Amino acid sequence: MRTRAAVLCGAAAVVAGSLTAHPAGASAGQATTGAPAAPSASVVRPASVTWKKCGTADYPTLQCASLKVPLDHAHPQGRQITLALSRVPHTAKTDQGPLLVNPGGPGGSGRTLAGFVASALPKAVAAQYDVIGFDPRGVGRSTPALDCRPGHFDPVRPDSVPGTPAVEKANLTRVQEFAAACGKKYADVLPYIDTVSAARDLETVRQALGAQRINYFGYSYGTYLGAVYAKLYPQRVRRLVLDSIVDPTGVWYGDNLRQDVAFNDRHRALMAWIARHDSVYRLGTDPAAVEAKWYAMRAALAAKPAGGKVGAAELEDIFMPGGYYDGYWPHLADAFTAYVNGKKSDPLVKAYGALAAVDRSGDNGFSVYSSVQCRDALWPRDWDRWRRDTWAVYDKAPFMTWNNTWYNASCAFWPTAPRQPVDIANSELTPALLFQATDDAATPYEGGVTVHRLLGGSSLVVERGGGNHGITLSGNTCLDDHLARYLTDGTVPHGAGTADAECERTPDPEPQTTKEAPVAAGGAALHGLLGFRG
Repeated sequence: MRTRAAVLCGAAAVVAGSLTAHPAGASAGQATTGAPAAPSASVVRPASVTWKKCGTADYPTLQCASLKVPLDHAHPQGRQITLALSRVPHTAKTDQGPLLVNPGGPGGSGRTLAGFVASALPKAVAAQYDVIGFDPRGVGRSTPALDCRPGHFDPVRPDSVPGTPAVEKANLTRVQEFAAACGKKYADVLPYIDTVSAARDLETVRQALGAQRINYFGYSYGTYLGAVYAKLYPQRVRRLVLDSIVDPTGVWYGDNLRQDVAFNDRHRALMAWIARHDSVYRLGTDPAAVEAKWYAMRAALAAKPAGGKVGAAELEDIFMPGGYYDGYWPHLADAFTAYVNGKKSDPLVKAYGALAAVDRSGDNGFSVYSSVQCRDALWPRDWDRWRRDTWAVYDKAPFMTWNNTWYNASCAFWPTAPRQPVDIANSELTPALLFQATDDAATPYEGGVTVHRLLGGSSLVVERGGGNHGITLSGNTCLDDHLARYLTDGTVPHGAGTADAECERTPDPEPQTTKEAPVAAGGAALHGLLGFRG
């Protein structure tokens, strides 16, 4: 999903005197629709793209450009907005065309991802593609870049668990104020910040690049964007790679509830890992006892935030990245034991700054996240429904359930009417290659199985027992070999079961042995780009 700051929290907003929701419009149903009708207005062919050098120390061959696209694709001659693009050009004689890459979100900046993918793929494979990154509409250096309510996640926020009516009202107020701020500031833009509009932008990018077809590689929410593009323009897709796959049948309310349960399981996996390394962390050998100490820490921080920054909600934000990537586990465990056993809060404050603090790019990412998700689908408009559903899930999965609800609750009050979700079922594609870990928390395994069924001829590669979110180009050679073969010549595995191929998971991390250990190893570069909430 994007830079760490964009998405590591869960707060939202409210009506001042009432706990019932209003904006008229959507019901809570999840009806879907096929491909939205193509814009009927006359097509205006985009200008070609002019690339300029913008290399960095890590990615010296990176190039940048911008492209005008219609705000409303149904009126291509109307108001134009700008997309920021990046490219690592192909160097081989064999040119397989553009490979568009997206890190997820919605709200994630993809410009740097182009450099990462080009450097992480085998050289002989990357050399055959123009690897194209982009900031979707509203994101990063694309204009206009949304920022509905700067500082929305400034600490210390109200406790995410509404143990009293006053705490619930405080959280609801934040939710409604955020939604109202978006509606006031971007009334003319919000109706066009959605996945279908972003997919039509990709078609404009294809035309501007002069390519007959594109290749696409998306992580997390980027899998849904890619599937929607493929539904709209199946004949324009050459190769399609989807990693850590959104369940399109739950977009987005149901997906978030299922995510809550999966994150709780992943948090317990972290507690079990800490228990296995009791000789290092001294928090106990029983995972349930370690978990009880974590919740005791949470209660203490709710009463007295660490460093004036880390309360209960911020603690959840700090530990949520551990559900995305186990490379963070040693650092989370260090902060945990320092607080419990060493009576030191500084490590928690430092972890907040490294993993959870929301900066300006994070405010932008969350603004786009909310705008896309609230516009994309039908959300319940009755706050009582949200409350009932959240408490029901919380009873069995308390770790981040209320945190996640507040992160999304502005959709109960969103000022823009919703679209119908897109039915991404597709039998017109060349074989797509799908990757999914069985214990992924952000996009649970069932989403990969569902999309495998909906995309005719697709092939599913499973990391059995894996719990990371974003599994290719992250240190698993087996997965990466399947990816390289597919991008080289279109080869996909074929199997008789639910999965066409299985790979062993990467091993759990070891406790860090020095204070100077890096924040994470192995797939750290990728997960720093994917961010959280994606």
